[in-house]
Amino acid sequence: MSLELLTLTNPVFKSYTFWTGVLVIKMLAMALLTAIQRFKTKTFANQEDLMSPKLKVKFDDPNVERVRRAHRNDLENILPFFIIGLLYTLTNPNAFLAINLFRAVGIARIAHTLVYAVVVVPQPARALAFFVALLATAYMALQVIAAAAF
Repeated sequence: MSLELLTLTNPVFKSYTFWTGVLVIKMLAMALLTAIQRFKTKTFANQEDLMSPKLKVKFDDPNVERVRRAHRNDLENILPFFIIGLLYTLTNPNAFLAINLFRAVGIARIAHTLVYAVVVVPQPARALAFFVALLATAYMALQVIAAAAF
């Protein structure tokens, strides 16, 4: 393995680094979006967070839960991308393909959040966004396995 693959002079690693940074910011924004929904709906999960003695601890607001599910979906899908994307970079893939796979995952995950938690859009919008990222990540995983096995 050449360490040159893990420098910003490698366009594949540079793209991976960019999209990883974008997706980290996106996941951090999900925590803020959850907090915004909690304040908007006065739905707090902890007694100490209640802003008035008249409020009660609640766990069932549909708007808060929608954002929380979108955030959990990010954790289930973006974290594996971080690992497999880096390993895929180490296989020295075709730059055009790799850059577009990283781009597809990043854009699809942002779209998934937008149509699921920000402006709710009927299916198949969310499913399309989900499967674009899933299939791109699965393809990279298969390439990593193939490179390691042969």
